[in-house]
Amino acid sequence: MPFPAMAARIACAAALLALSVHGAAAETLTLREALSRALAANPRLSAADRDIGIASGQRLQAGALLNPELSYEQDNSFGSGQYRGTRSAETTLQISQAFEWFGKRDARIAAGQAAVRTAEIQRQAVRLEVLSETAIAFVTVLATQRRIQILDDQVAALDRLTPLLRRRVEAGASSPAETGRAEVASALVRADRERVKATLASARRELAVLTGDSSAKLPAATGRFDTTSQPPSFQTVIAAIDANPQLVRWTTVYAQRNAELLLGRLKPYPDVRVSAGWRHFNDTQDDAVRLSVSVPIPVFDQNQGNILSAQESVAKTEVERKANRNALLVIAGRAYDSLQGSLRELAVLREIAIPRAQEAADEIAQGYSAGRFSLLEVLDAQASVAQARLREQEALQNIHVAVATIEGLVGRPFTLARETAR
Repeated sequence: MPFPAMAARIACAAALLALSVHGAAAETLTLREALSRALAANPRLSAADRDIGIASGQRLQAGALLNPELSYEQDNSFGSGQYRGTRSAETTLQISQAFEWFGKRDARIAAGQAAVRTAEIQRQAVRLEVLSETAIAFVTVLATQRRIQILDDQVAALDRLTPLLRRRVEAGASSPAETGRAEVASALVRADRERVKATLASARRELAVLTGDSSAKLPAATGRFDTTSQPPSFQTVIAAIDANPQLVRWTTVYAQRNAELLLGRLKPYPDVRVSAGWRHFNDTQDDAVRLSVSVPIPVFDQNQGNILSAQESVAKTEVERKANRNALLVIAGRAYDSLQGSLRELAVLREIAIPRAQEAADEIAQGYSAGRFSLLEVLDAQASVAQARLREQEALQNIHVAVATIEGLVGRPFTLARETAR
C-alpha cells in the first residue's frame, strides 16, 4: 500500500479528535488548535532552530580563508661598538600568507554543509515528536473528560433511585437499609469521579505546557472520540519508518564524518607559507626586498590518532543507525500491537458487552419497580454498564495514542487539516 493511502487510513482513525465544529464556544480547544499552538510555542523547536543557526555559523566559518600576517623586524641595533643605537640597524617590514593545499578548505566546507543539513533534519524529527506528544496529550485530556461524563451519568442514575427507594420504604416493600446502600454506591462513584478529575487536571496541565499556554485554566478539549478504522499492515508501517527524520539524518551524519575523516587525512600534508617584505639598511641607506617560502616537515606528527578516531566514527555511523532503527521498530511494534488489541477489545465491547449490559440494566430497572429484582441487582447492573463504557473509552484512548505514536514514526508530519477528514 502506498504511503499516502496508509497515512489517509491512519488519519481517518484519528479523525475523532480533530473535528472542528463551526460556532464552537471560545472555551474549547480542538486538536488543530493544540497542534498549531505547539508548533508556535514549543521551546524544543526554538532550540532546534538555534541548532541550525549554530551549524550555519560553523559552516560559514569553515569556508573562511586564512588571514595574512604582518610583521616588523629590527636587527643589529642597540648593541655595542658600531651596532650602538640604530646606526647599523636593519629593519624589515614583511607580510606573510599561508596557502592551504590538497582540498583542505573544501573538506571543511563539506563537513559544515553536512552539519547544517543534519541540524535541519533533526529539526524535522523534533517537530514530529512535538506533534505526536501533543496529540497524545490531547487524546488523554479528551478521554479523561469522557470518563468524567460517564461517571456523572452513573451518579445521576443512582440519584434517580432515591425517590423510588423512599416510596418502597414507605410502602413497606423495602428495608430502610437499601436507601443507605444506594447512597453508599453513589458516594463511591463520586469518589471515583474526584480521582479522575485530579487525573484530568494533570493531563490538562501537560497539554498546556506542550502548547505554551500559561493561563491558569486551559480550555476544555473538544472533538470526536468514537471513530475508528482498520490500520494498514505492520509491514507497511515498517517500510515507512525508514523515512523518519531520525533515520534520514544518519545519511548526512555519515557525509559529515567522512568529510572530517578526509580532513584528518589531509592535515599532515604541509601548507605553504609565502612571505614578502621590504628591508632597509641604516648604515648604507640601502633597501632590499626579502622573499621567503616555508613548508613544515610532517616527521613527528602525522595526525595518525585523529585519523584513527575519524575512521572509527565513520564505522560507528551505520551501527548507530541500525540501533536507532531497531529502537523505532520496537516502539512502532508496541504501538501497533496496542492498536490491534484495542480494536479487537472495542469490537467485543460494542458488539456484546455494552448492548447486553444496557439491556440487562433496563430490564432489571423495570423489574425492580415490580419487585422482581433486588436493589443489589439494580446496582450491579448499573455498575456493569458504567464499567463497560469506561472500558470502551480506555480502548478508544489506547487506539488513538497508538495512532499518534505511529504517525510520529512513519516519517511524515501530522496533517493539521485532517480535522475535516472523515
